[in-house]
Parts: sequence; C-alpha cells; structure tokens
Amino acid sequence: MTAPDERNVPLLRVEGLAKAFGEKQVLRDVSLQLERARSTVLIGPSSSGKTVLLKCLLGLLTPDAGRIETEGRELRSLSAEERARLSERIGVVFQQNALFDSLTCWENVAFRLLQRPGTRREEARAAAVEGLARFGLRPEVAERSPAEISGGMQKRVALARAFATDPEILLLDAPTDGLDPIMTRHTNELIRRAVEGRGATVLTITTDMRSALDFHDRLAMLHEGRIVWQGSTEEAHGAAEPQLRQLLEGNSEGPIRMAVRA
Repeated sequence: MTAPDERNVPLLRVEGLAKAFGEKQVLRDVSLQLERARSTVLIGPSSSGKTVLLKCLLGLLTPDAGRIETEGRELRSLSAEERARLSERIGVVFQQNALFDSLTCWENVAFRLLQRPGTRREEARAAAVEGLARFGLRPEVAERSPAEISGGMQKRVALARAFATDPEILLLDAPTDGLDPIMTRHTNELIRRAVEGRGATVLTITTDMRSALDFHDRLAMLHEGRIVWQGSTEEAHGAAEPQLRQLLEGNSEGPIRMAVRA
C-alpha cells in the first residue's frame, strides 16, 4: 500500500472535541482541520469557546471527548520528546499576551532562543531587537519590563515573540486587539507573508471581521461551542448562514442573542 502524501494530511485536525467546566459545556462536538500553508480564521461571539479550543490544541487543556491529531497522529499518543519537538514548531499569541513579568521585553521575545544550547545572549538580544522592530518598537523598548509599557505595546512584544523563530505553525488569539488600524493592517500583512512566503500554517482568533475576510484563506465560526459554518473566506462573503451573516455584518438583531439589557 502506498503511504499517503504527507502534504495531503492536515497539519492539525480536531474531531468531535468536547470540553466542559463543571456543568458548563463549552465545546460540543467540534471538528476542524488546519491545512498546510493556509491561514484559517476562527470567529464567534464572546464566550463561544474559541480560546478554550486554542488551549486544547496547545495541550494546555485536556478535552473530555474527541481527538486532536497532528500530521495524522493523535496528540495524546505523542511522547514527551515528540511533544517538545512539536512545541518548537509553534508560535503562539495568547489573548492576554502572557508575557513574563520578571523578564525584559527582549528576553520575552528571545525566550526560546535563550533555551537553545550554545546561544549567546548578545546574539539573542540582537535578534529580539530586530523582531521588535518588525512590529514598530524601538530598541529602547528592549530593556523595559512589560509593566513599563502600554497594553498595545505588550501585544506587539507578544507578536514579536511568536514570530521570533519563524515557526511552521502560528496559533494567534486576538493578535490585533489593542492595536491601531495601521499596526493592525501591518500585523495582518506579516501573518499573510508568513503563509505565502514561508508556507506557515496559521489559526487566528479575531473579532475584526474585515481582517477575517481580507487576510485569511478559510473561515470557521464557533457559536455556543459548535462550529456552525466553515469554508473559504470567498464563500463566506456570500454565505446565507444567518448566524454568520449577523456576525460579519455586526447586526444586533438575529439568531445570536446577547445577554444584555435594552
């Protein structure tokens, strides 16, 4: 039997994923796959389970049911060494940035580089300063602690850290939150360049519907713990799914009900 071409095997695949916290069911039978060298954007109302799904992909949360596969192998079957190698291939931006308060900005960006045997601090710092510059941060920011810079600057430090090692996989939770429109576009263009230039595989969570449609190949919508629509972003423009249309158009009236008082 001929072995399947690995290029046709999704880099990451989720099937029937479920996750609850006590009586609150957050994910319900979620199935999704990330194709190689493609950018997928995950959208959905607040508290729909997007960040929980990302943390399951990273192994930070253990699903109650379902499978997560990487290149055809179930994540739970990987040895500690294999998990470590997989982690080296992934760049992550967390929703709240998750910078290390005890480290300077450049040490945050160069965190993985500093873990590599034989890496000199001077070389790692130079690479970090260059990475910070990609996101519009001046060299003097490098020596500051995260507490000494604004929230938008912290987001850019987190982005620089995610991109620092030119990872094969980027998992980005709200990567443009807190950024001005110019930096938002610049960041989206860098993500796009990673896909088209280096063949990176990307999953981005965002609430910016314009970015979702303009900069990504595929779109999936999560609502009440379920994927209610997925397809190409080109198809999303004309999709009739009422929940998707309401979210993309930002309508207050529709099948998605928010728990707010009039």
